[in-house]
Amino acid sequence: MQSAQKAWELENVVKLVDPYRDALYGYDEAEQKNIASGSPWKNEPHYFQNVRISAVALLKMVMHARSGGSIEVMGMMQGKIVGNAFVVTDAFRLPVEGTETRVNAGDEATEYMAQYTELCRASGRMENIVGWYHSHPGYGCWLSGIDVQTQMTQQNFLDPFLAIVIDPDRTISAGKVEIGAFRTFPETYKPPTSSGGEEYQTIPLNKIEDFGAHASQYYSLEVSHYKSSLDSHLLELLWNKYWVSTLSQSPLFTSREYGSKQMLDLSQKITNAEKNIQASSRGGPRNKAKYTELEKIVKDSNKIAGEETNGLLAGEVKAKLFNGVGAAASVQP
Repeated sequence: MQSAQKAWELENVVKLVDPYRDALYGYDEAEQKNIASGSPWKNEPHYFQNVRISAVALLKMVMHARSGGSIEVMGMMQGKIVGNAFVVTDAFRLPVEGTETRVNAGDEATEYMAQYTELCRASGRMENIVGWYHSHPGYGCWLSGIDVQTQMTQQNFLDPFLAIVIDPDRTISAGKVEIGAFRTFPETYKPPTSSGGEEYQTIPLNKIEDFGAHASQYYSLEVSHYKSSLDSHLLELLWNKYWVSTLSQSPLFTSREYGSKQMLDLSQKITNAEKNIQASSRGGPRNKAKYTELEKIVKDSNKIAGEETNGLLAGEVKAKLFNGVGAAASVQP
């Protein structure tokens, strides 16, 4: 179990910040108030560049996202500001009702958030709420139109504020946490034209329009993870629950609906690309965009094949390890 936890930490690049003390957990309330009063991010839309998330907070968010299945879930993050980075020390879930496409926090969630924060401060944990997280089951880490409006509202009233998106389906299939961190631009700000340097991600056909329509209204932050020796016990307790759930499930069986949707989406993309190429080949010049479309389809195909292969290998490893364990134990005198 310990080796599995270490492998998870290596896969998600969880770094030990200080082997002796809580280097990133210390909270100076006066310092944070001074930073908030200065508000340097108001004059620079790209002021925040990095997010550092504790391993405990990351595991809590992933477990919450996985528990929702195909329904979106939502929670809040606590932490502080260090330079141009958000430091997320903890996270907690909100009692909200979501659907497969959206999640909204009502009065009950607002009241719960206020009570939770008050109880934390009463126990000596003074960290502020620095953002919200929610899940995108099976369709990647980005902000929809509703997400953009939610984040803009939060930045207007509660800045500094951060948005985190986790895809639990892709996390299960890939074995690595699929996560993204975002900030929206002010409504009056016009961002420079994108150079296309951002990492490619697979977007389902029925989400592409929503993805493209709002992509220029926000930017992504670099995400890194850390842990401290003082939170190792809590991390171990959380990991025990996460590991049992992971070990008892087959990636192919757990994410079979996600895999089927990916196949169907890929077939639709291939059909559309074929129609577009046939239309452009009828006496017209070659359209470079069509070949870019084919390249994206190839990347999506390779991604699906890789995830299915990983699932099959995981099943074979579990079969070799555990099949016949009970029988072998019963044979012993």
